[in-house]
Amino acid sequence: MARQGVGRLSHSVCLVLTCLSLALHLILALFCLSVLQTSCVIPPPSSCSSSLSFPGTVPHGKQGRSHSLSSQSSSHKLPVSRMNGDFTKMAAHIDHNVEASFNIVNEKEKDKNQWISSRSKLEALFSHPLYNLPRKHLLEDDWLLKLKPKNKGGDSEEEDEEEDSDKSSEDSESADTHPAWLRYHLGISRWELYDRNDPSVAEVTQQMATQRILSAVQKSGGTQLKLIMSFPNYGQALLKPMRQERDAETDFNLFYFSDFERHNAEIAAFHLDRVLGFCRIPPVVGRLINITREIRAITTDHKLSRTFFTSPVGNLCFHGQCEYYCSTENPVCGRPQVLEVSLASMLPDLSLAPRRSWRSPWRRSYSRTKLAPWEKNPDYCDTVKQTPPYNQGTRLVDLIDMVILDFLMSNMDRHHYETFEKFGNDTFLLHLDNGRAFGRHSVDEPSILVPLRQCCRIRRSTLMRLRLLSLPGFRLSDVMRESLSQDPLESVAPLLSVQHLSVLDRRLKTILKAVHTCLEHHDDVIHDDLQGYDVNLYRH
Repeated sequence: MARQGVGRLSHSVCLVLTCLSLALHLILALFCLSVLQTSCVIPPPSSCSSSLSFPGTVPHGKQGRSHSLSSQSSSHKLPVSRMNGDFTKMAAHIDHNVEASFNIVNEKEKDKNQWISSRSKLEALFSHPLYNLPRKHLLEDDWLLKLKPKNKGGDSEEEDEEEDSDKSSEDSESADTHPAWLRYHLGISRWELYDRNDPSVAEVTQQMATQRILSAVQKSGGTQLKLIMSFPNYGQALLKPMRQERDAETDFNLFYFSDFERHNAEIAAFHLDRVLGFCRIPPVVGRLINITREIRAITTDHKLSRTFFTSPVGNLCFHGQCEYYCSTENPVCGRPQVLEVSLASMLPDLSLAPRRSWRSPWRRSYSRTKLAPWEKNPDYCDTVKQTPPYNQGTRLVDLIDMVILDFLMSNMDRHHYETFEKFGNDTFLLHLDNGRAFGRHSVDEPSILVPLRQCCRIRRSTLMRLRLLSLPGFRLSDVMRESLSQDPLESVAPLLSVQHLSVLDRRLKTILKAVHTCLEHHDDVIHDDLQGYDVNLYRH
């Protein structure tokens, strides 16, 4: 009996020890699992922003805007979900010149998570081969301006030879000492107004936005008020004031020639022209100015100074003198003295670089009752193609480039265009005076695209860029939003409303559809300006 009792007791003890051991193992397993889960928690998004900030895009020390990668989301941050892989290793591949980060987007239509990089779409666009085509070799006569060589003493041939051999090095050294305005003007060539990578263009833009204004006088001519502002180092800019709210659409009861010009349209046109790869609009920037200190107190224009007055609510206003919209009924007013303006860099003086004004073949009648010839004759382009300068060279496809720009921003006011006289007919067109663009976003104006539909001609490089901008990774509205974020006025309010940005994608589809229709019915549609290049390198 005693042996049986001892056996039962030892058996019970073994069972208890076994249960305790299992319980301890279970507790240990739960503890380890909790530790592993805690170590796999992703850092909060505040430590790795999902947006980009770009060097040089934060004007006057203010924080720039960031933009979501998703075109359908109004949020500037991406949702965070589970992440696979080592975040630190992934972050090591980020370009050190750009603050970038990676987050995870949980797409509803997919069962798995995927990485989405917050790389700049604008940066990716300008890195594409289509925006880095080999430049044409420029001869001495292909530059608009050139500096006169310095006169040095010495008559010997050896000194002359030494001077010639050192000329290139001296020019490169002296170029850095010239004012940015002069370097920008010296960079104008037969084929483009400026090189997108030219640092002097960014310097000119920055100086217009920040430098002290020395004088302000009214520009003669024109239907609306414009001022010429002078800066240190002989720089000058054309000022257009804010006349209406940015999101105000043009009244549908007004004719195309009856609307106010928009300061933000001038700024947006410069950025759109640059995004399209044209580089034919002088640099434009927005600025907040004090009407008292930066116009009234420094102007020497007595006709302008006599038009200042204080409105019933205490705002300082003026109206200047011009053909239309310069009266006390249509004044320019500050809030109470601060005014939003656009500043467009002036081209070289006409005495140095004369320009020729050309009447557009598709000019509107500017009449409330009459139609222009191109509106009545569907074969109008056949006549244009036989008329100089459109019967040879690139003038016709140059004009089609301008038509595409105007249709995208709904500019119906293109009655003339200009070229530099020095280059004759073999040069680019200047895309000047875009203040009546971006007036309506709810409707498109198909008549602007008539030259493309009638002529069915387009550059290959232009077409390939348009197709590139229609892709999600380079969406036109996204790169325009990003480009406009670099302007100082973007910190006040978006330069273009969401509606004006989204309509760019819709109008781009209309252009591509028109080209597709031309290709179906005509053979000689594409002007191959990429001949000699490997086109496959530029496909997307």
